[in-house]
Amino acid sequence: MALLLCLVGMTAALAHGCLHCHSKFSEKFSFYRHHVNLKSWWVGDIPVSGALLTDWSDDTMKELHLAIPAEITREKLDQVATAVYQRMDQLYQGKMYFPGYFPNELRNIFREQVHLIQNAIIESRLDCQRHCGIFQYETISCNNCTDSHVACFGYNCESSEQWESAVQGLLNYINNWHKQDVSMSLVSPAFRCLEPPHLANLTLDDAAECLKQH
Repeated sequence: MALLLCLVGMTAALAHGCLHCHSKFSEKFSFYRHHVNLKSWWVGDIPVSGALLTDWSDDTMKELHLAIPAEITREKLDQVATAVYQRMDQLYQGKMYFPGYFPNELRNIFREQVHLIQNAIIESRLDCQRHCGIFQYETISCNNCTDSHVACFGYNCESSEQWESAVQGLLNYINNWHKQDVSMSLVSPAFRCLEPPHLANLTLDDAAECLKQH
């Protein structure tokens, strides 16, 4: 896991949301905001609910608290969006609600959405780690909603030879990354603890410690 977090730190970026990257988000939330005044008997619910809907994207990232970048696959984004829209549509199908009910339900849906996004991002990363060596998968960046990809180091190797090859591939990956972005703080491209003859008996903990030292 330490090795994974080291790789993650190379590409971490400040993100502002995830659901807003979905193709139907603007249409759906425009409808929700415009009809919020029809859902409560108490006038105080209207500005509270409107603020919740307006700040939905920014508040999402404030609540995720992930140590890894917010990069989500299109498939999982569709799953999260479908679940959220379904809950929201059901809420809006109701008649006028008693005071306090509508904003409380919005908060419940919001928290459920955050949980779904957390699980989606983490599950994809864990699936990636079940490979052997450097592996990449396609995602959408929650920072700017552009196509991106996530690279991870999978340690599910079946033999010492595969493990040695995987670690050598990691060394090459880091060196190539360093050459492409010399402005980063990785000052030494030479990871001697990841080079032969050290590879034969190298463990995951040793590799993680090596990376932390450089």
